[in-house]
Amino acid sequence: MTSGNLIHALYGHRTSLDPAFVLPDGPSLSTGEVLTAIDKAAAALTACGVKAGDRVSVRVGKCVEAVFLAHACFKAGAILHPMNTAYTSREVEALLADARPVLFVCDPDETAAFGATAARYGFRMEGLRGSRGSFADLTRASGPGAETVDLPDDAPAALLYTSGTTGRPKGALITHGNLAASARALAEVWRLGGEDVLLHALPAYHAHGLLTAINVMLAAGGAICFVPRFEAEAVLRELPRCTVMMGVPTHYARLLKEPGLGEAVSGAFRLAISGSAPLPPDIAHRFRQVTGMEIIERYGSTEAAIITAIPPGTAGRRGWVGWPLPGVRARVANENGRFESAATGVLETRGHNVCAGYWNRPEEQAFTDDGWFVTGDVAEIDDAGCIRILGRETDVVISGGLNVYPKEVEDALDRAAGVAGSAVFGVPHPYFGEAVVAVVESPTSASFDENACIGYLKTELAPYKVPKRIIAVDAIPRNELGKVAKAALRETHGGLFAAEKDRPGTTGKAD
Repeated sequence: MTSGNLIHALYGHRTSLDPAFVLPDGPSLSTGEVLTAIDKAAAALTACGVKAGDRVSVRVGKCVEAVFLAHACFKAGAILHPMNTAYTSREVEALLADARPVLFVCDPDETAAFGATAARYGFRMEGLRGSRGSFADLTRASGPGAETVDLPDDAPAALLYTSGTTGRPKGALITHGNLAASARALAEVWRLGGEDVLLHALPAYHAHGLLTAINVMLAAGGAICFVPRFEAEAVLRELPRCTVMMGVPTHYARLLKEPGLGEAVSGAFRLAISGSAPLPPDIAHRFRQVTGMEIIERYGSTEAAIITAIPPGTAGRRGWVGWPLPGVRARVANENGRFESAATGVLETRGHNVCAGYWNRPEEQAFTDDGWFVTGDVAEIDDAGCIRILGRETDVVISGGLNVYPKEVEDALDRAAGVAGSAVFGVPHPYFGEAVVAVVESPTSASFDENACIGYLKTELAPYKVPKRIIAVDAIPRNELGKVAKAALRETHGGLFAAEKDRPGTTGKAD
């Protein structure tokens, strides 16, 4: 075994008796038991014809057996391709056609549905649902003794597809070195150790839950309380024996509706971490009021893992995502050049975090001439090098020739009376090119005073940044990781100003 294989970074420093997974409705699993399970799953992969460098596509519900399978892929040198369980058959087939796996592991009930796809592309299918299914049977029948494949740091470990919001999804090749270094760096920044227990209620198909959360705790020597799904009552039952939680904003919003949250985190619990989507200030404020602690944020991307994080105990940085991790650099690029502090622009990064490129898409390598990865996010870096994300470059609204960054407007909206959350986006306008529009979540949406809110914003923002319409809704559309579905909002509200060109007296003069 060499240090290049991620398995060494995750398990090489642990004793066989160290607790690894704590199962709410079952026994705890020691590191030795987990390694045996991984060993047997790796032998089952070999029985399925999987070799180092082969892709293994996986679409199964959350269970520890899925984690063992993922780590078995790492051990065998195969490339793990995790898939969202919410994907439609058409989406699954498109990704399988691109990834060309040797093996596809799915729910046993789905093997028939993808039989034609398997025949077309020549991959093997096995079923897995917890401890049941044909792959589970193969694992039980396998003996221990599978070797950990020697690999260099730059060997691909995972194939993660982007969301495809601007075109067909692209597969980022994440290396063993990427994952190992990111896990160690996060453990250092967050000061995690063997005494820590992570409350894990995230999906196990997404990088946040499957790679970041699990990897950092194993690398730190801690244990993982593995909750099958996020249910607020179940999470509250487990929190008293945990020290850390990694969640998305919607998780914390749901927990704040539970009367027992303050008591649940009154013991050893010390660190609440949010990622995958911006944390609304109202949620951060209410969590502080109820628990006495700040939720800290971190920031990353599919292609660049975790780029920045807030260290525990940091004061005065609510709404910021922190400093680059050890071994990672970040800068912004704008019309005046590239800067690592005191500037705003498109965020670029380089270091151990950046992927090896895109699978079968050499023409779409998103790197600068000097080797920095272009994230596509607009960010502010202050004099201290701390970073605040202002939104996607593609989300910037250009109204009357002036750039409006949605995050700046959302921050102002979230301070307005009666606003529990907001999303700002641009829609076509016959005179301004784009108009700034906002939707807000309001507990009193039926009586929301749009004009009063616009009047308030005019005291907070330059006139061109103030939304021309603010629409109150019961809930802003988000995906299960809490990211706002801005494409859906633009589509829904795209015709708001279609009649403006016919209205007498309208001009193209900026407000």
